[in-house]
Amino acid sequence: MPTSMNHFQPSILSTRQRRRGAAGFVLLEVLVALLIFAFGVLGVVGLQAAMTKAQTSAKFRGDAAYLAQELIGNMWSDIPNLDKYTKPAGDGNCTAHPKCFAIQQKIAAMLPAGQLVVEQPSPGLLTITISWTPPAETTHIYTTSTAIRT
Repeated sequence: MPTSMNHFQPSILSTRQRRRGAAGFVLLEVLVALLIFAFGVLGVVGLQAAMTKAQTSAKFRGDAAYLAQELIGNMWSDIPNLDKYTKPAGDGNCTAHPKCFAIQQKIAAMLPAGQLVVEQPSPGLLTITISWTPPAETTHIYTTSTAIRT
């Protein structure tokens, strides 16, 4: 009985016919890979923007805390003139006192739209409020209190 070997023979399609069918498929794979890569790059760019915003916000908070502590240090070294830090007219604007005015200038230079308010709710108790407004954001506020007994 003769056996037929036809089912073991490779496909009779020519190499050219096989390449013609796969050519469009390879191009489609490349386009999908480029699309996935582009989404990855966009994700990394978005992450970088969010990290930059968070880092800038943290720097402003750190600067505000540093400047408030510098002002408190000036107050401790200038106890006889403590009431001048809330002058004129007790409105918290201390432009008349040189040490406080210097801190106000630093706040204006280091923080966007930075402002300083010093209040004395009771003798020896001082509240320092520093506010700033970064571009396209809401106003941020840093407040600290200290007790300085004369």
